[in-house]
Amino acid sequence: MHVPDGFINAPVSAGTAVVAAAAVAVSLRGARRELGGGPGEAGERTAPLAGLVAAFIFAVQMLNFPVAAGTSGHLLGGALAAILVGPYTGVLCVSVVLLLQGVLFADGGLTALGTNITDMGVVTVLVAYAVFRALVRVLPRRRSMVTGASFVAALVSVPAAAIAFTGIYALGGTTDVALGKVFGAMVGVHVLIGIGEAVITAATVGAVVAVRPDLVHGARDRLAVRLELRPSPLAAVPDEMPRPTDTNATPATATPATAADTTAADTTAATTTAAPAAAAGPRRSTRALWISGLVVTLLCAGGLSFYASSSPDGLERVAADNGIDKKEEKHAAEDSPLADYGVKDIADTRLSGGLAGVIGVGATLVVGSGVFFVVRRRRDRSPAPAAEGRASDPVTGTSVTATER
Repeated sequence: MHVPDGFINAPVSAGTAVVAAAAVAVSLRGARRELGGGPGEAGERTAPLAGLVAAFIFAVQMLNFPVAAGTSGHLLGGALAAILVGPYTGVLCVSVVLLLQGVLFADGGLTALGTNITDMGVVTVLVAYAVFRALVRVLPRRRSMVTGASFVAALVSVPAAAIAFTGIYALGGTTDVALGKVFGAMVGVHVLIGIGEAVITAATVGAVVAVRPDLVHGARDRLAVRLELRPSPLAAVPDEMPRPTDTNATPATATPATAADTTAADTTAATTTAAPAAAAGPRRSTRALWISGLVVTLLCAGGLSFYASSSPDGLERVAADNGIDKKEEKHAAEDSPLADYGVKDIADTRLSGGLAGVIGVGATLVVGSGVFFVVRRRRDRSPAPAAEGRASDPVTGTSVTATER
């Protein structure tokens, strides 16, 4: 659904650019919370995953799949990014992908970059995340329900983007085409594309849920480990134990209290206080998942992309059938050595496309990871709110918040 230059007039393109810039600015601020930075925070594990998610979206967008005679579709990625790394970080992921596609691969107009970010990034992320969160709150706390919710959220997000494009076209379309005709054609074909989007999103989210449910941002609170609180063995010891009289014994006040002298009530309180920390679990490395994901991403971009459908995607087909593309302009980066997802001067189609895909994955990974690293560093340097300060409980040794103390 990459909108080329010339489909939308200059004033509306400028307006969507302002909307996109504002959305990116808000997302940069909101992503600080999602990416985290403090030791032990779940967000700390999100940061390395976010760059990989952006690269994966780039790679899978190269895999156009047939949806009807002479028409193909591809992943938009907003739903996948929002569910895995959060809505703010998700907008940034899709924005990085669209920027590199426009600049390096001449895919999506440069003057239409704001339109594409607004439509494919902001709209899909907001709609998908809202639907997903609504579903996981009412569905049973099961991993299969999270996968099912991601399927529905992705399915809904694609026609929503088609409706958004129709609205933008109604405001600034450069050709005189009946709005009802554009709406029917766009929504009809993108409902079919949405099925493919839903399958890819659900399969990816399901794979992550199966091995690392703590990394699924959108369902982290629903997939948290539920601990059963059991009384400590010390709780069975009576508060007052009969002791033999010893006139030479040191008075109780002279002996420092030890953990063994903790009462049952204190023990229960300590166990309750430690429960949130235990629920979070020990920090686990994301290295294995990251490496596996990168291998899959490179295989998609460097190998499977050769077998992608060569038919025009949904927007291209609708535009050609309805005359929306009459005033399409040449892309400013059409002379790029990577234009049209091929390396210039390499005659072998398979090698040219595969190499271009690998280069695109690398560029997206570097740029995306760089953005998320900077965002996270800014979070690290920000002073922690007083309410979130942590200290050690003098009795249990458990890390507790200032409010808990």
